[in-house]
Amino acid sequence: MSSTTVPTPSGPRARLRDVVPNVWLGEYKPGPLNAITDVPGVAVHTQEIHSHNGSVNTGVTTILPRRDWFNKACYAGIFRLNGSGEMTGSHWLEETGLLHSPIVLTNSFAVGAAYEGIYRYAIAEQAHRGHGIDWFLLPVVAETFDGWLNDLSVFAVKPEHIVTGITEAKEAVLVREGNTGGGTGMMCQGYKGGTGTSSRIVPGLGVPGPDGVAPEKTFTIAALVQANYGRQKHLRISGVPVGRIIAEEDAKSAAAAEAKKREEEMDKVKDQKDGSIIIILATDAPLHPTQLQRIAKRATIGLAKVGAHAHNPSGDIFLAFSTANEVRVQSVTGEQRSVDPFKATARAVEVTDDHTINALFEAAADATEEAIYNALCGAETMVGNKGHVVEAMPLDRVKDIMARYGYP
Repeated sequence: MSSTTVPTPSGPRARLRDVVPNVWLGEYKPGPLNAITDVPGVAVHTQEIHSHNGSVNTGVTTILPRRDWFNKACYAGIFRLNGSGEMTGSHWLEETGLLHSPIVLTNSFAVGAAYEGIYRYAIAEQAHRGHGIDWFLLPVVAETFDGWLNDLSVFAVKPEHIVTGITEAKEAVLVREGNTGGGTGMMCQGYKGGTGTSSRIVPGLGVPGPDGVAPEKTFTIAALVQANYGRQKHLRISGVPVGRIIAEEDAKSAAAAEAKKREEEMDKVKDQKDGSIIIILATDAPLHPTQLQRIAKRATIGLAKVGAHAHNPSGDIFLAFSTANEVRVQSVTGEQRSVDPFKATARAVEVTDDHTINALFEAAADATEEAIYNALCGAETMVGNKGHVVEAMPLDRVKDIMARYGYP
């Protein structure tokens, strides 16, 4: 396997804010990286897998909610917009609201390898305890289908890729977008899709002190998407029907016949297996599991703004987690047993007042929307399995169309 791809020319790639500087993406400003790694403690790693003959184009995205994810759970919530997809560990997440696993995003046929890889890492890390496997872990692995550009029959993703992702994930770093990580072979809204991310900074207040005064604080909320869904004609950017305009202009051009042929080919693919999207939302705001489920639901709003319809064969699965509270796990088995499971014990946690959560809802939707745009803007044209070609979204035309609508 090689580590690079040779796409057909796509033109320079850039994030949407660089292409259209005045674009409206909500009232809350992005964090310094405009990425999920703006949330303190969250680490990410992306890796791509390509074959020399061009038939394999896939990869793995690894998200660590915190470094000690094994012993210290985060509160989390999930939401399913349409369920033709997989996220392992979801039953336990719904049952307890606890996330104590890496989140691995990959292709549909690599779920098993990813699941095994998380266990292999955990076994190696815990071997020093010398008591065998006396701990509890349900890995969280989510997938989208990349079978148009990637030869799934090769099973290119191996458990060792997952171990590498967990080992090498880094905090406070730029997340590579487009044809990267689990998004390497994905398509979105009729163009090359993949991995994208964005963040927002939201003003708030902390817990009041003895004097009754609540200190001013800021909270970060961010999204990372693996975008692999939708049709060109439904694509909108900040409300502008960019996909429909490009399609109509192509239909009138000298290349109309070729453009129509490509569109029909892509529509045929989508009719056979519509794509999916996995959305991961992270925040340092103190939220409990029900609030995080509500946050996860708001990803739907950002997704809809871009042009998704959650078609029947689409897997649209969203997970939100908060790093604000550390919930001790691995505490009822083996030598680490430190609690009596039959003695109900109170725990002190910090949570947000539900009446003050609206800005976080808005920011979750806005970060999701921009993360999808960044996936589209960052992705390059790819020639994949059996010579299939998926073109990148033409950024020069996007810039021109947005200018016509008042976004110079």
